[in-house]
Amino acid sequence: MDTDDIEMGPIDYLLVEWPGKQPEGEIAPYLVDLVDRGLIQILDLVFLAKGDDGTIAAMEIADVGGEVAELAIFEGASSGLLDDEDIDEAGTALEPGTSAALLLYENAWAGPFAAAVRRSGGQLVASGRIPVTDLLAALDAVEATA
Repeated sequence: MDTDDIEMGPIDYLLVEWPGKQPEGEIAPYLVDLVDRGLIQILDLVFLAKGDDGTIAAMEIADVGGEVAELAIFEGASSGLLDDEDIDEAGTALEPGTSAALLLYENAWAGPFAAAVRRSGGQLVASGRIPVTDLLAALDAVEATA
C-alpha cells in the first residue's frame, strides 16, 4: 500500500487524572472545539475510576456525570485500538480514589504536512514533547540571566 498520499497526522494519547469521581471545570467545550475545528480526531475516549482498593473500572460517559455529560457526543468513540490491557495499564498510573480520561486522538492538523513530507522522500526520525512546566522554568532561567 502506498502511504505517501494518506493524509493522517500523528496519533497521541493522554491520560488525565482527577481526584474524586469526576472532572470539574471547563474541559468539555475545549475538546469539542478542537474536534469541530478539525485540529484533532478522537479515536478512543475512555473514562476510568480507580477505587480506594486499587480496582480499575471503565465507565460510560453517561455514568461519569458532571461536565463530562457535555462529551456525550463522543459516546461510543472507539477505534478498537485500545483494549482491556491498555485500560489496565493506564489504571496502574492512577492514584487510588481518582477518576481519569484516556484519550487516543489523531493530530488531524498535521495530516497534509505529513503526507507532503512522505511525498518529498522525507521521514520522521524523532518526535517529542516538552512539558509546559519545563518550558516555563527554562524561560525563567533565561530571564534571570538577562
